Amino acid sequence: MTAFWRLPATEVAALVRARKASATEVARDALARLDAANPAINAVVDHRPEETLAEAARVDAAIARGEDPGPMAGVPVTIKVNVDQKGFATTNGLKIQKDVIAAEDNPVVANLRNAGAVILGRTNTPAFSLRWFCRNGLHGHTRNPWDPGITPGGSSGGAAAATAAGIGAVGHGTDIGGSIRYPAYACGIHGLRPTLGRIPAVNFTSPDRHIGGQIMAVSGPLARTIADVKLAFAAMAARDVREPWWVDMPMQGPPAPKRAALCVKPEGLPTVPEVEAALRDAAKRLEAAGWAVEEVPLPPLREPAQLQALLWLAETRRGLNKAIVAEDDPDATFVYAQMEELCPAPDLFGFMDALQKRVGFVRQWMTFFETWPVALCPVSAELPFADQLDVEGPAVFRRVMEAQLTQVGLPLMGLPGLTVTTGLVGRVPVGVQLLAGRYREDLLLEAGAAIEAAGVPATPVEPRV
Repeated sequence: MTAFWRLPATEVAALVRARKASATEVARDALARLDAANPAINAVVDHRPEETLAEAARVDAAIARGEDPGPMAGVPVTIKVNVDQKGFATTNGLKIQKDVIAAEDNPVVANLRNAGAVILGRTNTPAFSLRWFCRNGLHGHTRNPWDPGITPGGSSGGAAAATAAGIGAVGHGTDIGGSIRYPAYACGIHGLRPTLGRIPAVNFTSPDRHIGGQIMAVSGPLARTIADVKLAFAAMAARDVREPWWVDMPMQGPPAPKRAALCVKPEGLPTVPEVEAALRDAAKRLEAAGWAVEEVPLPPLREPAQLQALLWLAETRRGLNKAIVAEDDPDATFVYAQMEELCPAPDLFGFMDALQKRVGFVRQWMTFFETWPVALCPVSAELPFADQLDVEGPAVFRRVMEAQLTQVGLPLMGLPGLTVTTGLVGRVPVGVQLLAGRYREDLLLEAGAAIEAAGVPATPVEPRV
């Protein structure tokens, strides 16, 4: 019997579309893999096998009628618990939201269904999707399948851990401060934070977000191959007028020179030798594929990171802080207190100044990409952190924040970023981050494919207990 759970999404979809396998067969195999692997990692925290099989049967019925089942026909995917999926609770890892049941799908979920994907289950996130670690009082603690002693990342830690372990070929994630890119890094897979406006995503179970969340938060795919990232990205990006920020842009941009800027220590980032080695190795891989790579400084990330925190916390201070008290999650309470201490509340003029400065930073970065269409930089200054490191104390929290400069700085400008896994340091994954101009995910995927072709960790991985 074919182990469909081991196959990339592109192969699964090709088999189902060619009637060499049924979506139902694929779904049954995926559910069996979930049953086998999930107990060790607690990545999927809500799933209904009967609904998964019913979705697969609808794909098979469409094919039987001679209809196009969609580009992701029969591909098992997971959905993060912080987005609406009809009939399920949009918990965001919170006990206070365990009964918030969605009446309709978030557009990103609808787009995946319309592309023929089959939803396998819902994946864990830290309380409030607040951390680069993955534990909460409602759904419990998600473990990294490579090594339970290191974080699976966050906030899309469940999505990354599930995908790395073969529980679904594609994981849905969200990113306002690295929540796609960092879990992909920690779990040895790839993850794309798309440009603001690329992928429509709206939760109807909650009010619209304030301006900080609107201009920085995005949904995107995590997958084990760059081809799968590309497939899922295109499916997720389909038009939906319910998302006012959605922009109708072609998936392929105009030709650009194969020139990449390498920056190992942006603005003095204390990049560890293992990460530097991964970056220089990735640069050599690009050069071997015909890219010109030069080591140059990047435009600012430190002040954008400060402004990202200012805008995000302004939203939090508007009311979410009361929810943090009500939830009484010790991790979220500690992390939020540390973030408030690092970022004093602005007055109205300070808030306006932040938005004004954002325009200048976007200008600097877009001008930079005119010369260097792709930038190569760290995902993090460190290898994936020891699990729960950030809540060990204020000094350690600051160390974590410093290491994550590129995660926090990028969203302010609404720019895309791609994590590409490249190898292992012992049992610990390592990788690199690629950046490009607005709506140039095609360049990220092209460069990512060149890096991937020279070798990546073997996945799916059997969870280590």
